[in-house]
Amino acid sequence: MELRHLAGFVAVAEELHFGRAAARLHMSQSPLSQQIRLLERDLGVELFERSTRSVQLTAVGHMFLEPAREVLASASVARRAARAGGRGEIGRVALGFAGASSAVTLPLLTRAVAAELPGIEVALHGPHFSAETVSRIAEGALDLGFATVSNPRGLNTRLVRRDPLLLAVSDVHPLAERSSVALGELAGEHFVAFPATRGSEVRALSVRSCLEAGFSPAIVQEAPDSFSLLSMVGAGVGVALVVEAARSIRLDHVVFVPLEGPPPVLPACLVWRQIDESAVLRAVLDVAGRVLPTPE
Repeated sequence: MELRHLAGFVAVAEELHFGRAAARLHMSQSPLSQQIRLLERDLGVELFERSTRSVQLTAVGHMFLEPAREVLASASVARRAARAGGRGEIGRVALGFAGASSAVTLPLLTRAVAAELPGIEVALHGPHFSAETVSRIAEGALDLGFATVSNPRGLNTRLVRRDPLLLAVSDVHPLAERSSVALGELAGEHFVAFPATRGSEVRALSVRSCLEAGFSPAIVQEAPDSFSLLSMVGAGVGVALVVEAARSIRLDHVVFVPLEGPPPVLPACLVWRQIDESAVLRAVLDVAGRVLPTPE
């Protein structure tokens, strides 16, 4: 039993037509028919019922189809792994991520790397605030990370998302029914925010935006992560300014309200060291360049 015989069988089984299957495989019909006969002879069973008008799978053919697909898929993975090894694309990348701000981009990258680079393991570290991620990358503890930063010294960045701020309130808050709210209307509210000491760009932009709107936010509670912060909002502890990506965290009793006018925006970037020239990192960055969105 050869892989090309299995590929021919799967093509005929899916097309149920030798001519179309041969065209799909870029070969003529006669060699394909011969491959199927050799496969049936090797297995000692008939895989297809043939007539002058149609081709149908036998009961055995139906049973054989899925295992044949799995063998071909495994062979494809093995082939890609061997080629990756030849290019030096075998190893491990330590990837730091934030909370809500990585919810959109992180799965796109990790799934694509798993599919395209089977020789590379992506080890996730987080969630961290942006300053923590940048510091760990600069120190070499992380190879790559998502962070809301602009041109940090000694590091390369690639913009992958622009995240506007919006308001999170309890579903019983008077502003929950609004289609939008001006920042100045929040002057008398209690706020929940991320810690001031851990380098949260969301907190820094939120405070700066409130000051520009004419008031200093009354922060009554700090939360270590996005889930905790939104849980406090839902419990009525206070309101919060969060990034758009926080919508991916679905909690009962929390409502998101857009801000009026052009909202404050955080740039979400992929960050890595300028001096890191490893083949493994370059391969992951190549994948990132293909699968991560490029903001306008």
